[in-house]
Amino acid sequence: MTQKSSVRLAIIGDLLFTTPYASKSPARGLETLCPEIRTLFAQCDLVLANLESTLPSENLVASEPRVLGTDAQFDSLNQANINVVTLANNHAFDALAAGFRNTTSKLKQLEIHAFGAGENLSQAQSALSLTINGVRLAFVAAVAASTGMKTFADDDHAGVVPLQTERLCTQFQQLKKAHDHVIFTPHWGEERFRFPSPQQIEQAHAFIDAGASLILGHHPHVLQGSETYQQGFIAYSLGNFLSNPVYWQNGDFLSWDKFERTSQIIVIELEREKITAIEQIPIFDNGSQIDIEKSGWGEKCLQRADRFLQQEINASRYAKEAFRVNKVLPFKAQLQWNNLRHIRPGHIKKAIHLLLRKRP
Repeated sequence: MTQKSSVRLAIIGDLLFTTPYASKSPARGLETLCPEIRTLFAQCDLVLANLESTLPSENLVASEPRVLGTDAQFDSLNQANINVVTLANNHAFDALAAGFRNTTSKLKQLEIHAFGAGENLSQAQSALSLTINGVRLAFVAAVAASTGMKTFADDDHAGVVPLQTERLCTQFQQLKKAHDHVIFTPHWGEERFRFPSPQQIEQAHAFIDAGASLILGHHPHVLQGSETYQQGFIAYSLGNFLSNPVYWQNGDFLSWDKFERTSQIIVIELEREKITAIEQIPIFDNGSQIDIEKSGWGEKCLQRADRFLQQEINASRYAKEAFRVNKVLPFKAQLQWNNLRHIRPGHIKKAIHLLLRKRP
């Protein structure tokens, strides 16, 4: 029998394991995957996800919202055949260091590999090295300060890895000497922006030039475009895979619209010296089940994201996108019927003021 000399990866976006405060109801996890996705994951050597959640502890960060999961939700990672997660995101320490330790202990119990955070900077920066079917892989992650993350690791404190371009390029160059592929998962960009910033594009290209094969981004919670560059592949944002509501302690919660519930599975075949196949599969989470999206909507979202990326992205265009996200979308949200029926003249004045404020 010929030994397999390639590795098949499935990469997905954000896993938002959440539950309402003081709720005794079961929280939704990955038991909601459709059978077709389960089969796909079972046929892959590795399934990589952004675990944007932490197990709770007695103390929590002061800022909200917090993304706190349950043991049962974490158990569903095994049910879904997810075996590698990045912890480099802005919610990994929502339950402080104790919650992080609860999380890493649980992942070890589940035999799930994790990277991107640690008890100190040395641990956090260390690449996860795996050899599958003779293909040597190094997984690295980092978090941009612009995401709002405050808990960065140092010599004496637990935290995530800061996204520092020059340091990461040096690390990739070193890792490439002992690995066939370096896989980088940056947590970066702005939430709900439909395309990356000019700086992100420059960074991504620099990371590929330094030796990375794959750049797989998170944080915007929406799809952004993908591109091939040199011998590498870049997906700037994979979007939400599990789109649970995000809760505040006072009972308020953030829900997601149709576009924000649309994501993708990227299936990639790697041989030792090259990427041999890339498939992007559109996904939709309707709030009850996560399915492969077959109506054409998901494919249109992927194509539109790529078109945004193919147009010139400069400072002016990025500022217009910031205006859309920070001003227009909140204004449109106020036009929903549940809000309109409670509207008062003062609300109209406030909304107009919001639109007329100077752009950032």
